[in-house]
Amino acid sequence: MSTLLPGTTSPTAEGVGPLLRAWREQRRVSQLELALRADSSSRHISFIETGRSRPSERMVLRLAEHLDVPVRERNALLLAAGYAPRFPETPLDDPALDALREGIERLIAGYEPYPALVVNAMYDVVSANRGVMRLFDGVPESLLVPPLNAVRLTLHPRGLASRIRNLREWRGHLLEQMERQIALRRSAPLRALYEEVAAFPVPEPGPGEGAEDTDGPERSASVAYFALPMRIEHEGRILSFVSSVSTFNTPMDVTVAELAVETLLPADPATAKYLQSWLS
Repeated sequence: MSTLLPGTTSPTAEGVGPLLRAWREQRRVSQLELALRADSSSRHISFIETGRSRPSERMVLRLAEHLDVPVRERNALLLAAGYAPRFPETPLDDPALDALREGIERLIAGYEPYPALVVNAMYDVVSANRGVMRLFDGVPESLLVPPLNAVRLTLHPRGLASRIRNLREWRGHLLEQMERQIALRRSAPLRALYEEVAAFPVPEPGPGEGAEDTDGPERSASVAYFALPMRIEHEGRILSFVSSVSTFNTPMDVTVAELAVETLLPADPATAKYLQSWLS
């Protein structure tokens, strides 16, 4: 189902004009700037937004592209303009996506022993390698019932949150990331997930929280990180990871457009060495 703007009952309730105007205002783009990008005129853009002119299917797609509208919402714009949706939403287990699915599995398996996982637009875990599953050791079974949700597992008090040494910083990073996705997609389910995880209690910082932990002679007492790390306790050690997220370029399917591959890169030599020991 397409995500709707608040107060609407269907993609065609108000027509495409108000929807395009809302996306333009959200992107903070003037009518003139959008017209220049789309090789049109500000007068024509104004007529489209007020309903005085019905845009062609090609114009709807062109404006959506220049406004960086997500693929799912481009279908909603087309419906509101009276056209058929252009982008299919193929289930990930459909044979048509076998090559994609197998490629993703090989990708994250090849990243081992470092953790890697694939999530959808709701941060549900679509696939995960053994590195990720080892980090989930000790998480209650009730939180591991499919579909696993990466954000919920990370921030839940009985999930990874109790083991993340810089929880306040990492929690802030995740919530900011979710806020950006909500602004981009305007998804009611994603907003509900945000409100759920933002309400999880955050323990008061313990003595020395935020300071560098030492873990034997292999770990320096002062580590200069190149990005905000997630510092998590695992089997008596403090592991440090930085996160990288990859998506697919120019997706032509809603499902593919909403997939993201997240990899956790060791942020210090001690973490890298410990993870390599998992291979032995």
